[in-house]
Amino acid sequence: MGGIEFLKGHGTQNDFVLLPDPDGRLELTEANVAALCDRRRGLGADGVLRVVRAEALGVESGGEWFMDYRNADGSIAEMCGNGVRVFARYLVESGLAAEGEFVVGTRAGDRPVLVRPDRSVTVHMGPATITGTSVTVVAGRPFSGVAVDVGNPHLVSVTEDDVAGLDLREQPDFDHDVFPSGVNLEFVNRLGEGALRMRVHERGVGETRACGTGTVAAVAAALHLAGADTGSSTVDIPGGRVEVTVERGSSTLSGPAEIVARGELDAVWWAGLDA
Repeated sequence: MGGIEFLKGHGTQNDFVLLPDPDGRLELTEANVAALCDRRRGLGADGVLRVVRAEALGVESGGEWFMDYRNADGSIAEMCGNGVRVFARYLVESGLAAEGEFVVGTRAGDRPVLVRPDRSVTVHMGPATITGTSVTVVAGRPFSGVAVDVGNPHLVSVTEDDVAGLDLREQPDFDHDVFPSGVNLEFVNRLGEGALRMRVHERGVGETRACGTGTVAAVAAALHLAGADTGSSTVDIPGGRVEVTVERGSSTLSGPAEIVARGELDAVWWAGLDA
């Protein structure tokens, strides 16, 4: 029995397993994805990106390719900014798309991308919409936050406390009535004009080295708190640095994307995960 092709990649150390499945024949279950993302049982990753034609899934898209994204716990997610960059980089390196501009389909809608020769990728992330306020609690300490929708839900807490000192090993508390499907939690310091530092606890994953939609949410929230709705900022995360621009009704995220490995999953191991 032949193996199942995979690739491993990351965007600012937010890492993913890519599964090329152009015709949509691969069955992804929560058990398969969770095992694959486990850093002891499987390859280890923050999520899985299935590379599939939109037509094969019956999805309406202006692009040929759809990013079927799953969180590390196997749950389905709408969007992942770092994932789109890695996905786009793979399409170019594998000859499935030409370098330059093209469209990637996601559950949050089409995302135009620009893939550059220097291996950086810019993603048009759509609107970053302020939806209200809420509170999260980390180790018994409450942090007020701005709720932001970037195709998926975020709660951004801009704080004077050094975010490097927060203990994000456990799931912070949040208001499940406000976020019934869970929420990505960003903790942000202002570093100066047009510069932020961020840590993030992602739903279905835990703390990650980066979160693309989270960096967009962080910039949108920081602008909102400053009385603005447009602007640009660098965002430093543990995995590196990205650049974000927020405009009225749109936003962009620019940063690196790397493919680091290719191989085959053992088909017997894969088939036995649901046994």
